[in-house]
Amino acid sequence: MKRNLISILITIVTGLVLYYFMLPPINITSLLFWVYIIILLSVYFVISCFDFLQTKIINRRQFNLVNKFNKSLIVLYGIFTIIGLIIIINIICSPLFNSKSYANRITVDDTKKFEEDVPLVDFKAIPLLDKESSQKLGDRTMGTMPDLVSQFYVSDLYTQINYQEEIIRVTPLEYADMIKYFTNRQEGIKGYITVNSVNGESKLVKLDKGMRYMPSAMFLENLDRKLRFTYPTKILGTKSFEIDNEGNPYWIVQTLSYTGINLKEEVNGVIILDPITGDSKWYKVEDVPNWVDHVYDANLIIEQFNNYGEYKNGFFNSLFGQKGVVNTTAGYNYLAMHDDIYLYTGVTSVIADESNLGFILTNMRTKETHYYNIPGAEEFSAMASSEGAEQDKKYKATFPLLINLNNKPTYLMSLKDNAGLVKMYALVDVSNYQKVVTSDASLGIEEAVRRYLNENTTIDSSNATTKQIQITEINSAVIDGITYYYLVDSENNHYTTSVKTNKNRLPFLKVGDTININYYEQQDIRVITKIN
Repeated sequence: MKRNLISILITIVTGLVLYYFMLPPINITSLLFWVYIIILLSVYFVISCFDFLQTKIINRRQFNLVNKFNKSLIVLYGIFTIIGLIIIINIICSPLFNSKSYANRITVDDTKKFEEDVPLVDFKAIPLLDKESSQKLGDRTMGTMPDLVSQFYVSDLYTQINYQEEIIRVTPLEYADMIKYFTNRQEGIKGYITVNSVNGESKLVKLDKGMRYMPSAMFLENLDRKLRFTYPTKILGTKSFEIDNEGNPYWIVQTLSYTGINLKEEVNGVIILDPITGDSKWYKVEDVPNWVDHVYDANLIIEQFNNYGEYKNGFFNSLFGQKGVVNTTAGYNYLAMHDDIYLYTGVTSVIADESNLGFILTNMRTKETHYYNIPGAEEFSAMASSEGAEQDKKYKATFPLLINLNNKPTYLMSLKDNAGLVKMYALVDVSNYQKVVTSDASLGIEEAVRRYLNENTTIDSSNATTKQIQITEINSAVIDGITYYYLVDSENNHYTTSVKTNKNRLPFLKVGDTININYYEQQDIRVITKIN
């Protein structure tokens, strides 16, 4: 009896230590919880076997020995029973028997039109900087502050958010190591870094009070430990770092629910934790404050859409007939629209090829998902095409941004050198990735777009405006070997076009001439697509 109590006591102590480090949720749908239970049962079984061997040496009464060993085997049977039940439950809850419920994890609206949902690109608010470039700028900003760089490092989170009508990436500082934690923990981490995704402005925002509850903190100030001890039954998902409209920092942490054991993951709420005070509150998905941009995780959305594409016509169709089976492409990017962040990714057939059937846009706060049936180039094909246009320079293309250019979906990419510096911009027609235009980044994105619109002879002019104008001013400039003309009419409207629009007439136009044109609005200038 005494030995049994000692075995139980050792197991309990082991369990407390393991809980402190493993931090499993007390939730029967979590696989981590059952791993924790199995480890504890295994510990108890090993201790009991060791106790049995000791007793066998001292005690020769075989009946008691056999009885004691049989009791230990019950624990082993329990371990195998748990494993067996998990396997059986997950088979029952798998797509094999529940394909429709997997397909219905996400609602996809395919009735919308791209040109109506996605506004025309605003070049003053387009996030040209990707995460990698933002990291370089953030590290450079940190490097200018030697008093901080010796104590802290910049986290690689760089969450893209909408902040006061600007598109920025925000990331916290972290303790450099354990020693730096002990020497700075009283004041905490007094800053985070923001990088403007449009103009590249990077700055360190200093806080009056330091952030204490961080991933790099230790003991009860460690973020994961703080969350687990506050919410012992919640299954925690992806964590993101965001700031509210006043610039106050918060951790945004998903809470998850499962069907079976770790199957059919879904976000059922969000924990918003103040890293300065440690105060936190759990919100249902529908009650999350509007300033929060990342309620759902990109990988989860992609997984759910892939389930939709695979199982909407049944499980066996996904394996054999594969009628209507689609998947997302390997990459994704973000768009900022309507004060929200949207996930963009292409949709292609289950048989890998170099074309997309269309693409989806998903609101990262609400999970509202729209599918646009616009066949075109797969993103990596477009990247390869833009790299091929400058193959002698061996630049690498970033994953494309999807923009609405002249009411047509268009890929916009940056081309970087080996040092990660943006050297050129590339625009690729989604409908035909062979139509690509590159331009030196020093000339600006607007020049790249003007060149693309003038060189792309298949541009859709169905929405263009027809007008007769009288020229009051005309100038020309040669950019990358192409002559561009800039006109002003009698109503003081400004126009631009390239010599390719009408090479037989443009060079001979002069002030006072009257011409008939087709044009469309592009920011503060009108782009001429045809001269009659």
